[in-house]
Amino acid sequence: MAKSTKSARRLGRQTAFQVLYSLNFQESHGNGLALLQRTFTHLIEQEEVGEAAADFAWELVQGVWENRDELDELISRHSQHWRVGRIAKIELSILRLALYEMYFRSDIPPKVAINEGVELAKEFGDEQSRGFVNGILDAAAKACPKR
Repeated sequence: MAKSTKSARRLGRQTAFQVLYSLNFQESHGNGLALLQRTFTHLIEQEEVGEAAADFAWELVQGVWENRDELDELISRHSQHWRVGRIAKIELSILRLALYEMYFRSDIPPKVAINEGVELAKEFGDEQSRGFVNGILDAAAKACPKR
């Protein structure tokens, strides 16, 4: 059972990343939450995502969305000489997701958030993504109150 839970969480993270990444390219007409829900529902309908993974993904997407200003501040603080606006959208989406798990989810240890962020960078980023994401997340983990 632990393996299926882990698989659901990994799939949930991948799904959350895809939703968050796609939001970078959509114009918000009106309610941001409505856009979030439409984007999430559209992706869930296209992909084979089980209920546990979808529930976890929605928790992550909603949490990142609600805390994105604080998450961007954390990224700015821990990325040396990088403005948030200059960070590629793939890496920015991964960083927001991993930092949300690290700082706002009591059930996710910082090391797990780092590892999962690096795995997403390997899967969706380019050759430099892994090191870039790992460096920022490692610096953020050292300052994380739940270490």
